[in-house]
Amino acid sequence: MGETADLIVERDLPIPMDDGIVLRADVFRPQDQARVPVIMTMGPYGKGLAYQDGYAPEWEWLIRRHPEVLEGSSGRYMVWETVDPERWVPFGYAVVRVDSRGAGRSPGILDCWSPREARDYYLAIEWAAGQPWCSGRVGLCGVSYYAMNQWHVAQLNPPHLAAIVPWDGANDHYREVSRHGGILSNGFFELWYPSRVLRMQHGKGHRGPWDRWLDEPAAGPETLSEEELAANRTDLLGNMLAHPLDDQFHRSRSADFSKITVPLLSAANWGGFGLHPRGNFTGFTESASRQKWLEVHGGRHEEWFYLPVGIDLQRRFLDHFLKGIDNGWDQEAPVLLFVRRPGERFQLRREQAWPLERTRWTKLHLNADALSLSWQPSPVASRVTFDALGEGVAFSSPPLREETEVTGPLAAKLFLSSSTSDADLFLTLQAFSPEGEEVTFQGTLDPATPLAQGWLRASHREIDPVRSKPYQPYHPHVRAQPLVPHRVYEVDVEIWPTCIILPPGYRLVLTVSGRDFARGAKGLDDLANRGCGPFLHTHPQDRPRSIFGGRTTLHTGPGHEAYLLLPIVPRGGS
Repeated sequence: MGETADLIVERDLPIPMDDGIVLRADVFRPQDQARVPVIMTMGPYGKGLAYQDGYAPEWEWLIRRHPEVLEGSSGRYMVWETVDPERWVPFGYAVVRVDSRGAGRSPGILDCWSPREARDYYLAIEWAAGQPWCSGRVGLCGVSYYAMNQWHVAQLNPPHLAAIVPWDGANDHYREVSRHGGILSNGFFELWYPSRVLRMQHGKGHRGPWDRWLDEPAAGPETLSEEELAANRTDLLGNMLAHPLDDQFHRSRSADFSKITVPLLSAANWGGFGLHPRGNFTGFTESASRQKWLEVHGGRHEEWFYLPVGIDLQRRFLDHFLKGIDNGWDQEAPVLLFVRRPGERFQLRREQAWPLERTRWTKLHLNADALSLSWQPSPVASRVTFDALGEGVAFSSPPLREETEVTGPLAAKLFLSSSTSDADLFLTLQAFSPEGEEVTFQGTLDPATPLAQGWLRASHREIDPVRSKPYQPYHPHVRAQPLVPHRVYEVDVEIWPTCIILPPGYRLVLTVSGRDFARGAKGLDDLANRGCGPFLHTHPQDRPRSIFGGRTTLHTGPGHEAYLLLPIVPRGGS
């Protein structure tokens, strides 16, 4: 145990699990020995790996761009994507950080997002609630991984879990994490798993990062051989590759929102394509919680979480549900949107529902002959063909006649044929100024995200009519239906939500291609450095060239009325 001027700090406290494994936790709490509520995180990034040590480039970017992050904090206790104890303990909370099973100082089999991890989280919550310094109320608040497994444990309804704040966190293991529209998202996991998770696998010991506070290995204390480490973890990417359909493997790693009843604040990022925002939107709309709120922001992955605007939001919510403070949160609008304008400009707007109740669902019709988007259906049948591994084709709207807001989920109906037995579709929505400059935003990882993206493997075109909505097709992904070459098929593509208010004269552009979007890239080389971020879909076993390297034809006009469905929000709303 250690003390500072403001905190009691306890390192490596044991939390016994029901199968004999002991997880390890760090606890930060007030010196006055008051019984206080807990803010907890559990994950594989290492409770003892300082932000500055493990994520130096991200740390330097954050404090250089936002020095206010360190106002009132030395930053010495900060750990990647978790709350800062120096801020939250003075607010009257205990902060508990737990190394998940098989990671950091906690032994066991490393298995990300598994049912066992959710069970461990349940037991850790109940352990914290029973400590003499805890008021008996536990809240969860963290970013990314520390958001994703909040959904998983919340469905188990631990008795002392009082509120959750999943910030930039996915849920659906199939549609949001491993396979977009049925297409394996291998690029991110080939980078993330070794560099962020495996470096912190328990047993890395002296070959891994150092815990500056314990002055011991952050992923120890023992040092295991590479063979022992491999035996103590599951093959994350291999399992994703081995499960191409939405089977029990994926479902066991996805929360059932109908079982989540805890008060929640779901915080999404407009620019999180490829991993995060979809789960935050569906978590809000589908959770059974009667007290739930949605907030949507922009910026980098961890940026808004640490800014005063983010901390104030988190504190108001948690103060209300963990401390019972009558601070007016129960009167807060259920939807808090930081609406976007070109130039990275954001403005908070309160709404009553998601999607917005006043949305005018509007079709922009594709014309293959003119490569145009039109507010009127195309009167002439036409088609356009592109190489599936080429740059695809771009459909452009005429200049907007008036200021136009597009806020909400999107969808596209396409008619396609392929020279092979399948085709992957990558849809990207962009906007351009009258001078031809693209409207982009800093995303969670990509510094220049487009407005929206969607994906679909044509053989997975089957939709569930019960779970589908006119603006959000739901594909069950339970079977593949190969294409007959050159036969025309109707497909509906889900496009993840967006928000933009465009001035008159701007144009919308929809690109349809058979491979990952990249600005100006030729071929498939070095896409991650050409504006498409790390969420690449390039695994040769999932996308063999013999099938996905053919030629795709889009058909438009009478009988093949292809369109992009836009959530147009009328001006003058609340």
